[in-house]
Amino acid sequence: MTATTTTDWRDTLRDAADLALVGIVVTVAAVPVVTTGAAAAVGAQAVQQRFTDGHWPGPRDLLRSFGRRLLPGALATLVVLAALLLLTLNIFWLNQGLVPGGGVLLGVTAVAAVAVLGLAALAIPFLGRGHTYRRALRTALSRPALIVTCAGVIGIAFLLGSILPITAPLLVGYVLLALHTIARRVP
Repeated sequence: MTATTTTDWRDTLRDAADLALVGIVVTVAAVPVVTTGAAAAVGAQAVQQRFTDGHWPGPRDLLRSFGRRLLPGALATLVVLAALLLLTLNIFWLNQGLVPGGGVLLGVTAVAAVAVLGLAALAIPFLGRGHTYRRALRTALSRPALIVTCAGVIGIAFLLGSILPITAPLLVGYVLLALHTIARRVP
């Protein structure tokens, strides 16, 4: 007779509470903005280890990883924010008629902004696998269909968080799990 493991409702509730806690911790760690890259990477690492290896990493491991990722994460955060700022300014200028190009260029710029957001989102789970920021970006670039999927996940989370803002920190952990699940399709 073989032993089988069954998931009961308490395990599911425990995982849900743990994901909410991960979201809160990542949100608090990302408050200084320049720590956002490191916070997201360490949160992805925790989710990766829990749902791949079956256990959460210890606080010391997470703090050590956060310290290692702080400087590269700050640089990655600034690059993503600069790209999104430039695209947002371009959309604003096009919408105001300050820059020639009209509706077609406005649509292309909006698609580019969504693509940058999806690309950054897809790179996060690869950081959880221990990739460097550059390698995670290259891996994410190799899967354009998944970039669109990740942009959709971020869009849904943004919509839910804007409807009920108090839930936004809780959603971060669930978004990390969703991104982890999407990235599992990439070997």
